[in-house]
Amino acid sequence: MQNFRERLHEIRAFAFDVDGVCTNNTVLINENGLLLRNSNTRDGYAIHAAIRNNFPVAIITGGRTQSVAERFKALGVQDIFLGVNDKTIAFNTFINKYNLKPKDVLYMGDDWPDYDTLQLCGLPTCPADAAREIQDIAIYISPFKGGEGCVRDVIEQVLKVQHCWGKLESAGQ
Repeated sequence: MQNFRERLHEIRAFAFDVDGVCTNNTVLINENGLLLRNSNTRDGYAIHAAIRNNFPVAIITGGRTQSVAERFKALGVQDIFLGVNDKTIAFNTFINKYNLKPKDVLYMGDDWPDYDTLQLCGLPTCPADAAREIQDIAIYISPFKGGEGCVRDVIEQVLKVQHCWGKLESAGQ
């Protein structure tokens, strides 16, 4: 069985949950009932870098907030699944669109709704503050919490191993 570092070489795509992964677990509600989330700009930079290096990226969330979709669209994410009850269905839609196998995808989730998808993907990962059950099945637990750099951590590792990290920026693109 391959270890985490060996699997990084085989990753061709990324998929992420939102709340607790791309954002911390704090959700504020403003006076108009809008949900406000806190995200890390370095995570956003890494997502954009992955896309610029031709890695498909999916966002798969049970949340329905349109502002979440707008944030990821601005980063170049084309595959955004909102209001998902069964994340494995969205995951399979994503991999079929790009002719991928589950083993080609690094997925990061943090709680029970991600459990089945983490079991299905090739490289199950989670943030440092993920639920214990999720940490138990993850191949890699980022030292960073959700919304505090865990997404950047895993993307950067894959891109560095595959000699893509910083490639476009250093070329002036």
